[in-house]
Amino acid sequence: MLKFLPGILLLQAVTVALVLMAPTDLENWGWLRLLIPVVIVGVLTAFWLGAAVAHKHKDDISRLQECHAKERESLRVNAERAKTRVMKQAHQETMQEVRRTSTEANIKVGMAFAGAAGIGGLLLLTQFITLGLLMLTTAGGALGGYVMRIRQEKAKANNLPTPSAPSSKPRLINASPPAK
Repeated sequence: MLKFLPGILLLQAVTVALVLMAPTDLENWGWLRLLIPVVIVGVLTAFWLGAAVAHKHKDDISRLQECHAKERESLRVNAERAKTRVMKQAHQETMQEVRRTSTEANIKVGMAFAGAAGIGGLLLLTQFITLGLLMLTTAGGALGGYVMRIRQEKAKANNLPTPSAPSSKPRLINASPPAK
C-alpha cells in the first residue's frame, strides 16, 4: 500500500496545481486546457501504479514458487525416509520370521533324527542288530545331508563358496577326459 501512496499524492498535487492555475473563465474550448494535462498526468500515474502492481505480483509469485519448491522437496525427502524406514522394517520382520521358522524346523528335524537314532539304539539293545544298524546309519546319513544343506544355504546367504558336492555324472577310472 505504501508503494502506491507517492503516485496517488503526486496525481492529486498535479491536479490541484492545474486547477489552481486554470483561468476562471473556461468558456467554449477553454476547459480542454485543464482537462488534457490532467488526463496525461492521470494516464502516466496509472502506468506507474500498474508497473508497481505488476512488479509486486511477480515478486509474490516467485516467493510462492520458492516456498512451494521447498515444501515439495521437504515432502519428497520425508516420503523417501518413510519408504526406507518401511522397507527396513519389512525386511527385519521377514528375517525374524525366517529365523523363527527355521529354528522351529530345526527343532522338529532334530527331534525326528533323535527319535530315529533312539529307535535304532533300542533295536540294537533288543538283539535286532542288522535292523538297528540300518536305522542308525539312515538317521546319520539323513542328518549329515541336512547339516550339509544348512551349510550351503548359510554360505549362499553370506556369498561364500559353497562346499563342493559330488558331481552328478560318474567318471570312469580309465576313461579319457571328455572332448570339448
